[in-house]
Amino acid sequence: MSTLGRKLAGVSKQSDLQAMVARLDSADDLSALVALRRRSYDLLRLRPGTTVVDVGTGTGRAVAELLGYGVRAIGVDTAEAMIGVARRRYPHADFRMASAYRLPFRDMDVTGYRADKVFHQLSNPVAAITEAVRVLAPGGRIVLAGQDWDTVAVEGDDATLTRRIVQARADTIAHPTIARTYHEMLRDGGFGEVESETHSLVFTDALAVDMLRGFAHAALKSGAVTQAESHTWIDEQRRRALDGHLRLTVPLFVAAGTA
Repeated sequence: MSTLGRKLAGVSKQSDLQAMVARLDSADDLSALVALRRRSYDLLRLRPGTTVVDVGTGTGRAVAELLGYGVRAIGVDTAEAMIGVARRRYPHADFRMASAYRLPFRDMDVTGYRADKVFHQLSNPVAAITEAVRVLAPGGRIVLAGQDWDTVAVEGDDATLTRRIVQARADTIAHPTIARTYHEMLRDGGFGEVESETHSLVFTDALAVDMLRGFAHAALKSGAVTQAESHTWIDEQRRRALDGHLRLTVPLFVAAGTA
């Protein structure tokens, strides 16, 4: 189960789920992420009438957007709560409970495979690539996109404390640096025409404060910082947001290849 799936499995109140979905929506609405999704669609080389799977589909926005290209888009996720949200939002679309290791398709059944901010959560990314190879038809396209948690940059008055918090957050991720290896993963998996790109997301507002609160909580839970240090750091980030001095930069890597 993915990290998101485990979190959602523990959601006991509808309000908790709604709050999580609201945060995801706020991120998805960012112009930089909108542009990144569109870029992933371009790299898929979409052809009307073909089938594309969106792995780790979350609330289903990418599937809904892909349908606008005339393809048959299918979203899969291990989180039942997310599948429920996606189905309610887009009742005309196809969403299924499935993992990246066991996709609900026959061999060579799809022509496009997309996984956005997913592989860093997987316990066995190589097995997921093997499954992608299985379901993709010859000439089909794969696109992987994801953030590099180890090189996230945050501005802070206390540089040492900030580094400790950022590193502690990265250490909670199964594969925090996997995105930078997507190019090699695809080549090693037998894909041709492999190409890769780097992008960056810059957060400066309240959404960033919410994200950084999660960083501080992870650092506190791991013992990397004290409660006092966590509170001091978050208070500083709140002040920075109010003063227009908050800056959270997240590097992202995108790689694509042909089966």
